[in-house]
Amino acid sequence: MSTATLPDRQAVAIEDTWDLTSLYADAALWEADFQKLNGRIPEFERFRGRLGESVECLLEALDFDSEFDRVAERLGTYAFLKTTEDQGNSDFQAIKSRFQNLAMRAGQAASFIRPELLAIDPARMTEFLADPRLALYRLQLERVLRFRPHTLSDREERLLAMQGEMAAGVGNAFRQLNDADLRFGEVEDHQGRRVELSHATFGQLLISPSREVRSRSFTQYYEQFRNHENTLAATLAGSVHRDVYYAKAREYPSSLEASLFPDNMPVAVYDNLIAAVHQSLPAVHHYLDVRRRKMGLDDLHHYDTYVPILSGIEKRHTWDQAVDVILESLRPLGAEYTGVLAEGLRGGRWSDRYPNRGKQSGAFSCGSFDGDPYILMNFKEEVLNDVFTLAHEAGHSMHSWYSARSQPFQYYNYTIFVAEVASTFNEQLLAEHLMKHAADDRERAFLINNELDSIRATLVRQTMFAEFEKRTHEMAEAGEPLTVQSFRRVYRELLDAYFGPEFVVDDELELECFRIPHFYRAFYVYKYATGLSAAVALARRVLEGGEQELRDYLGFLSGGCSQDPLDLLRGAGVDMTSPEPVRTTLARFDELTCELDRLI
Repeated sequence: MSTATLPDRQAVAIEDTWDLTSLYADAALWEADFQKLNGRIPEFERFRGRLGESVECLLEALDFDSEFDRVAERLGTYAFLKTTEDQGNSDFQAIKSRFQNLAMRAGQAASFIRPELLAIDPARMTEFLADPRLALYRLQLERVLRFRPHTLSDREERLLAMQGEMAAGVGNAFRQLNDADLRFGEVEDHQGRRVELSHATFGQLLISPSREVRSRSFTQYYEQFRNHENTLAATLAGSVHRDVYYAKAREYPSSLEASLFPDNMPVAVYDNLIAAVHQSLPAVHHYLDVRRRKMGLDDLHHYDTYVPILSGIEKRHTWDQAVDVILESLRPLGAEYTGVLAEGLRGGRWSDRYPNRGKQSGAFSCGSFDGDPYILMNFKEEVLNDVFTLAHEAGHSMHSWYSARSQPFQYYNYTIFVAEVASTFNEQLLAEHLMKHAADDRERAFLINNELDSIRATLVRQTMFAEFEKRTHEMAEAGEPLTVQSFRRVYRELLDAYFGPEFVVDDELELECFRIPHFYRAFYVYKYATGLSAAVALARRVLEGGEQELRDYLGFLSGGCSQDPLDLLRGAGVDMTSPEPVRTTLARFDELTCELDRLI
């Protein structure tokens, strides 16, 4: 029997690869820009100590810094994308390493800019901001100045900066233990094959049609976390205490508020998310009961929640078929949106389509101001989720396309908070289209099941994570001990609430709190939940609305970071300070659950 192998990069058809000439036509042009930019690093020094001297001097410094960043973005994007094509190619690794070194030296050379801006006398800075010559940079400067109450003296800032490597120690320790040292052994899959149990295969084994395989994999996987729970609790506690320390040092009221401050995000958005999900937990419990009944189970465990309820349904799409169905689903966004995307995914060669040996796994969109918004895929025709992934990444890319053409360089790059809205919006339109055109009730039920699991994973699960982060940081701020027992107790309380009284919470599941990498960059996961909620609300608004609703949404895509995230979304027609978007999404979840119950 022959074994399927991945092709070498050189063997991939040119039309299946991305065309990076919008960045650089060849390596020689990249090298020329690299040498020019490298030679300009010393020019930062001529502005040191002079930013408060005059409007003219400040404008010249900001123009230089912006021009430098724009070329650097182009160089860095090209270097990064080339390394993802074949991670074993030493030439590509070399240009990426050289760029990283240049970026580090440039960052050091420009490090005086922010503290000097904050040191300018407030009255003098007010005069500067009123000068029309600084109009382009006014918002940028105002955003820097917001941090003045949380900026310390030069000596204190230097001491905090010196702690960076030490502060990263707990996260590094977790990653080494989690990614390198833990060994989970082997399990036998439903076909009798011995499979190495790992982080990667664990997810695959949880969708096994054999409940025995799912249960055995679950128990064996978490056994390793139980064996190391004291070490893991210590690293997680260290991460929480680090967040609390930096928040106190910079005089924020709490670590949560310190994290939300850069996006100018009120705590109410975070709290409303948690409260709205709690109010709708009966709908989640209803879905879990439907899942239990339709799977023919007496009880439902966590290892039963990932396998599709319906099996034996295959949905194959070639690349061109996937593009066709995505474009058809996105027709409500208008001819410009779909026309640009169609050209990008076909003749424009925005996407690197298929796996090859050494290629980075997964998928991403990588937009820049001067280049096309590229998409890395590892597309497989038999995987329906790859069609959704392509629609998702296309949403990011079109967000970049609109913003880069509507905003100056200084304001085109949108924040993470709004990034997931454009991508999950596209997934919503695709899901709606596929369900509407399902061949029969069974196929529609399969698609509904897929949509329900996506909402539960993105909105409900990530909100539970967000609540765990909030509660454990509040414990630390109140002086309560963070131990194996206290972490597990808090997590168990959340599991019981989110999964409901009829769900069997195995003791092993309490250990999940020790294996989530996002907990080492706290207060980030709520953005996934709010992003999906905003996307669902906006998708309903566009599908049920007219020209004005479409203009509002395209205006949002064109906004970059020219407004704060909440203002951009409010302009599109959704207010994330209100719990209504979350309630709308979970009401949709309950409607689909009831339909699934009727169909199968």
